[in-house]
Amino acid sequence: MQNPDRRWALLSVSDKTGLAELGRALFEAGFCLLSTGGSARVLSEAGLDVTEVSSFTGFPEIMGGRVKTLQPTIHGGILGRRGEDDEVMAEHGIERIDLVVVNLYPFAATVARPDCTLADAVEQIDIGGPAMLRAAAKNHEHVTVVCDPADYAGLVERLPAGPDLQFRRELAIRAFAHTAAYDGQISQWLAQQADENALPPVFNLALDRERELRYGENPHQAAGLYRERGRQATGLAGCQPLQGKPLSYNNLLDADAAWRGVHALGDQAPACVIIKHTNPCGAAQGESVGEAFARALACDPTSAFGGIIAVNREVDGELARAMLERFMEVLIAPTLTDDAREAFAAKPNVRILTPTDSGSHPVELRAIDGGWLVQQADDLRLDEAELKVVTERAPNDQEMADLRFAWAAVGLVRSNAIVYAKARATIGVGAGQMSRIDSARFAALKAEDAGLSLDGAVMASDAFFPFSDSIETAAERGIRAVIQPGGSMRDQEVIDACNKHGIAMVFTGRRHFRH
Repeated sequence: MQNPDRRWALLSVSDKTGLAELGRALFEAGFCLLSTGGSARVLSEAGLDVTEVSSFTGFPEIMGGRVKTLQPTIHGGILGRRGEDDEVMAEHGIERIDLVVVNLYPFAATVARPDCTLADAVEQIDIGGPAMLRAAAKNHEHVTVVCDPADYAGLVERLPAGPDLQFRRELAIRAFAHTAAYDGQISQWLAQQADENALPPVFNLALDRERELRYGENPHQAAGLYRERGRQATGLAGCQPLQGKPLSYNNLLDADAAWRGVHALGDQAPACVIIKHTNPCGAAQGESVGEAFARALACDPTSAFGGIIAVNREVDGELARAMLERFMEVLIAPTLTDDAREAFAAKPNVRILTPTDSGSHPVELRAIDGGWLVQQADDLRLDEAELKVVTERAPNDQEMADLRFAWAAVGLVRSNAIVYAKARATIGVGAGQMSRIDSARFAALKAEDAGLSLDGAVMASDAFFPFSDSIETAAERGIRAVIQPGGSMRDQEVIDACNKHGIAMVFTGRRHFRH
């Protein structure tokens, strides 16, 4: 028989964290507990009086649990407007449900398993859960909806009087975000099964704010750091500084370029990348990480002032003190020795980051006027099978090692990009010029300013040379080998220029524009 004075709390969760404790708090606050399957068992085993949904609706769970809450008795109790729908609820024997606690089948965790089949994934598509969340969120003027165990404490604090409208609205917003993200995960995954190498026809991305930033690129712009919903923040996004001021928007952009850059150089040797305004002003490998840092710094010590430094090996005290001889904003390293931490502690404003993993994404997004551009992330790894020596002279072993290094480095530089390198270190970087010949000239000028000779160095270009003028400029400065994608209508003209000057040239068959 309907009892209009009863307050029902419906609890049906996949994540049972804190469920028993919440159930007890609700029971003590005067709620009657209504539940399904495994959730009902957890509550019952905690010594709580629980009513099964099938008993409440008078209809059994069927189809292996696929149909259990899709009932007018449930949804009428959730959606009924107090003071407006009371008569029809009484006519049909529907009792009000004032609280809905639901979280959804673990679809994302299921499809992340390497052995997940399509059938496994389909069975983890929740139907009743999203329907109840949306119903409760829609009727949040009267009903409280909770979809995250992290909100249990806030709910319990507001018992027995119950949450106010503002809190119910905040929870409703979270519930709609939760179901939207859930459906997005499903549609995205199913689209990828059709063609894993293609971008989906609809791109769904749900982001949770990890933290607010002081401002964006400029003080008048609001900014925040977000992570993908349903995943722990990884890589730089999940890394808290060991010391230093909070990271700014620009710090994070540059730190990302540095961390990606040092990974692009590979893990075969100690490496260092120094970034300024997302461009490398120096990059090098060495026998030690200290040597790599010194050689990266030598490329452009002026621009390195106030830069972001990333290394791929542990930093010791000696290296820390060498780094602190000039102003730096951020250091990114896998680990630091105690001696290094002590040295950096003397400069408390320097931010120190030690990411434990790489959180790189398979796709990249950028806003344009009225829309978004989405692309697969660029893979900077060199495909050795695609390398083709196109000149009369082939590079020797040292030149080939430098060409491989220069190719990794040039992919980090804004287009048009030219990198001069020698002994696996950059000695001149030309970034973001409107013509490739200007980038080549600018890189040579930077080398001259740093007191570095280009004689015997190699040159890398992120895209093909449209004319032979860059080769002529390189020959004048003693460049001995060139690596570039190839593919220009004037490739033969460029090859002929290399042959004339005895320069070896290698085509990669792939360009690396970075706009």
